[in-house]
Amino acid sequence: MQRILSHQLPEHIGSAVTVQGWVHRRRLLKSVAFLILRDRGGLVQIVVNADDQRTLLEQLPEETVVEVTGTATANSAAPLGVEITGPAVRTLSAPAVPPPFDLFRPLLTATLPTQLDHAATSLRHNSRTRALKAAAAAAAGFRRTLDANGFTEIFTPKIVASATESGANVFGLDYFGTRAYLAQSPQFYKQLMVGVFERVYEVGPVFRAEPHDTARHLAQYTSLDVELGFIRDHRDVMAVLRDVVAGMTEAVAERLPGFAVPEVPEEIPAVHFTTALEIAGAPADEPDLAPAHERALGEWAQREHGSDFVFVTGYPMRKRPFYTHPEPDRPTHSNSFDLLFRGLEMVTGGQRLHEYADYVSALDGDLTGVESYVEAFRHGMPPHGGFAIGLERFVARLLGAQNVREVTAFPRDLHRLTP
Repeated sequence: MQRILSHQLPEHIGSAVTVQGWVHRRRLLKSVAFLILRDRGGLVQIVVNADDQRTLLEQLPEETVVEVTGTATANSAAPLGVEITGPAVRTLSAPAVPPPFDLFRPLLTATLPTQLDHAATSLRHNSRTRALKAAAAAAAGFRRTLDANGFTEIFTPKIVASATESGANVFGLDYFGTRAYLAQSPQFYKQLMVGVFERVYEVGPVFRAEPHDTARHLAQYTSLDVELGFIRDHRDVMAVLRDVVAGMTEAVAERLPGFAVPEVPEEIPAVHFTTALEIAGAPADEPDLAPAHERALGEWAQREHGSDFVFVTGYPMRKRPFYTHPEPDRPTHSNSFDLLFRGLEMVTGGQRLHEYADYVSALDGDLTGVESYVEAFRHGMPPHGGFAIGLERFVARLLGAQNVREVTAFPRDLHRLTP
């Protein structure tokens, strides 16, 4: 008999059915036993009355993989209003060794290190699978929005000859006897591909060897990168980002019914960096926003605009990469921005330089390591800009997770290289 999923049972009431999945929980009462089976569709309740089946059930620990054949029977008290009666249970693998936590409980009470040490099983808990589903939905919404607006998805190398971001450490490696690095971002490549497709995006891993042991940093994370040509300035990029974020939250709402996603304003409030410092109560000569400043700006945006999102524009050029376009009327500041989501920086972007001479000037004539990148700007590149979203950080903020590792399947950080 062909297998069906738990959520399909209401379509088969009164019929013989076969389901397969994991023993989620057993309830062994005096007169009857219940098996709660879990599959990718959800949970199904199985009523066990026969003595031989009860004896078998007593020997099957939680997380054992089984097949159950029985009759789909209406019961308003069961999940989806249907349960399986008269079952025949068959194991599909050896009885499982129970994990060091109960997956059937509403909350996963194990410490985060314990969860990460046993990620292969802790990820089966609803709270962890929900986070991974949210990430998948957000990435799908990202792609869907950009595909509908004439963007082309690209795939670029993750082994590169030179560092991309001057402010971050890099992972070095030996590449057939030559020094190489893991890519900190696809920045150079996505800019070059503007010269091919005009509008491009990429979903892929990036690597940052920064010695941060915080709740918001990972050594490897998923970056959602966008670059588009023929812009007027960074505000055109911000408009695209607004639509992308709205598309991402919409997709999460579609795949996680009942989960309240934040409303993305038609126009996200924006403040210049100098004003942001005043709002946050920071010194006027501060070169960047600290986490406390970001939180203060998030509170201001909620209080003054009712928005979970706020743009900060015009960061000082000394804190931005060399390819950043300066403000025309204030060259000490840049045509760049960060998007804060509930008081946390989630996106960095801006307008890029697009003239060869400007790159030579920005690098003081020293093109060592970036020759092929800068060379492309001699062959005609339009005004362009882009942004990058940290997927795990976005999902953590969306779900209210305290640590980005809670929404990452197998996180890599200062101390963790396995599993």
